[in-house]
Amino acid sequence: MALSAETGQLYDVEFKIMKKGLLIGFFLVALLPVIGQEDYIQVLTKRADKIVSTLGITDSVQYIRVRSILVNQYVTLGKIHDGADTSLGEINSSDKPVAVKDSLSNIIKLRREASLYTLHCAFVALLYGELTCEQVEAVRNGMTYDVLNVTFKAQLDMIPRLTDEEKRQIRIWLLEAREHAMDAASSEEKHAWFGKYKGRINNYLSERGYDLERERAGWNERIRAGNSQTTR
Repeated sequence: MALSAETGQLYDVEFKIMKKGLLIGFFLVALLPVIGQEDYIQVLTKRADKIVSTLGITDSVQYIRVRSILVNQYVTLGKIHDGADTSLGEINSSDKPVAVKDSLSNIIKLRREASLYTLHCAFVALLYGELTCEQVEAVRNGMTYDVLNVTFKAQLDMIPRLTDEEKRQIRIWLLEAREHAMDAASSEEKHAWFGKYKGRINNYLSERGYDLERERAGWNERIRAGNSQTTR
């Protein structure tokens, strides 16, 4: 699978960041296997299996190693989000002045973002240590339900006359959305990240002169016409 130019550009930046993340990543590997409730770990292991089983890994030891990296990522993400949510809840339920609550809440959110960024860099560094670029791409898509590709294809189907520049910009924003979605706490939050960037894409296309309601209506009509032909 050939990687797009914009994906390649994103990876060039990532590799510079990964150098810092590798040491953190090696530390995270030392924590494996993860410690937690058995049922919870089993659920995460099944989730990781669904992704890793698509990568074509034939070495069973490497398979388990990659799966463990993914499970550990899910566990650590959960700890970061749960810890921040607990702290925010305690702040909100306290009798501190509103201004103080807002200030403390912002600090907690900033710390969460910093922790997620560090973890994200280390995680991707570990993946690159085990997998090809194409396989890392598959892990990213697996963690985010392939929303990037589904959405990008839908955009091309809805507006076939998009220029190369417009296609590139749409894909860049979807790539950004996917990186954020990888670190989200739930499937709802993952989809919310894509929803945020879809709004940005819609604004961009409207500014470029596209009537999105008309484009969507025409797309739906083409879909109905295609379904009608297949049922004949």
